[in-house]
Amino acid sequence: MIIKNGAVYQEDKTFVKKDLYLEKGRIVENRDQVSDTTEVDAEGLYVLPGLVDVHSHGAVGCDFSDGSIEGLKKILAYEYAHGVTSYCPTSMTIDKEDLRKIFREMGEWQDEPGLSHVAGINMEGPFLDSSRKGAHRAECIMWPDVAFFRECNDSCNHLIRLVTLAPNTDGAMDFIRELHDEVAISLGHSAADYDTARAALDAGACHVTHLFNAMQPMGHRAPGLIGAASEDENCRAELISDGIHVHGSMVRAAFKLFPGRIVLISDSMRATGLEDGTYDLGGQQVTVNGKLATLADGTIAGSATNLYDCMRTAVSFGIPVEEAVAAATMNPARSIGVFGEVGSLAAGKRADVVLADKDLGLVRVI
Repeated sequence: MIIKNGAVYQEDKTFVKKDLYLEKGRIVENRDQVSDTTEVDAEGLYVLPGLVDVHSHGAVGCDFSDGSIEGLKKILAYEYAHGVTSYCPTSMTIDKEDLRKIFREMGEWQDEPGLSHVAGINMEGPFLDSSRKGAHRAECIMWPDVAFFRECNDSCNHLIRLVTLAPNTDGAMDFIRELHDEVAISLGHSAADYDTARAALDAGACHVTHLFNAMQPMGHRAPGLIGAASEDENCRAELISDGIHVHGSMVRAAFKLFPGRIVLISDSMRATGLEDGTYDLGGQQVTVNGKLATLADGTIAGSATNLYDCMRTAVSFGIPVEEAVAAATMNPARSIGVFGEVGSLAAGKRADVVLADKDLGLVRVI
C-alpha cells in the first residue's frame, strides 16, 4: 500500500509532505519494496503513527481484570477503531488469586487482525500506598513482593512492561533495585515525599503513574514525588488529559515540567464507549456521568474516554499538535521499551497508521 500526499509525522516532531510505503504489515523505505501498489490519497490529512496507550483498564463493558480473553478482544477492537493500535491492558488491585488468573490467561496471547497490538501488560496494583489508593481496593493492597511479581510475569510469558509501586512502603527500594532491569517501574498511588521519591528514582524507577492524581500535591516547601520526578531526565510521567482528572492549566504545566517526557494515557474503565450509568471497576461500583466516573464517596475512578480523545483534548488546552502526538505515540512506546517496533513511522516498524484531518478528527486507521 502507498499512502500518498499526506503530512507524515516524523521522529523530530515535524510534519513532512511525502508518500509512505507499507509492505506486509511493515513500513518500508521506497516504492520498489511495495508489492501491493494500492494507493490511499491523504491530501490535506495528517499521517500519524498509531497511538500507544500504556495505561487502560477497559472499554465497551469489559475490563482486563475480568480475566476474559474474549472481553479483552472486545476492548482491543474498540481501541483499534479509535486510533489506538498498541495497547497495554492494565490490572487493578484485586485478590492475589484473581491476579494470578488474569496473567496466566495471557501466557498464550496472539495478536489478531483488526485488534490493537498488545505491546505488554501494565500491573498497576497491588503494591500501593493505602492512603493514596484511589479506586483500588484497600483490602487487596500488598507490600512490594519480588517473588509474586516474578510469578505473575513468568505466567504471562514476560508480558509485564510496567508496574506501579508506592516508594514509601516497606520493601519498595529493594523491589526497585532487584527488578528495574526487568520491568519499567512507575511511582504512583503514594504519599511519598521528595527525598523518598528521589531515592526511588536513583534506585532505578523511571516512570510516574497518572501525574498529579493519587499523590501528594507539589508544594513550594514540599515538592514531593512530582518535584523529584520532574528533575530526573530519565523519568517519564503519565497524564490523563480528559478534562476531568487534570485542569487544562496543569496539563500545560506538566508539559513544561516534563519537556519531551509526558506520556498521555486514558486510564479508561469499562464504561468507555457506553452510555452513562453504573459500572464495576476492580470490584467497586462506579457511577459514570459524561466523562466523570466516581466511586460512591466521590473519588474519581478512572476515565470514560480513550487516548485519541485525550490527545485532542490536550491540543484544545493549548499543547502544540506536534507535542501532543509525541506524547501519545513516541513517548509511551519509549517508556515501556517498544519504540523499536511502534510509536513512529520509521522504516522497519509495524505499519500502524492513523489518518486524521487538520482538526485531528479521526479519518481512518490502517
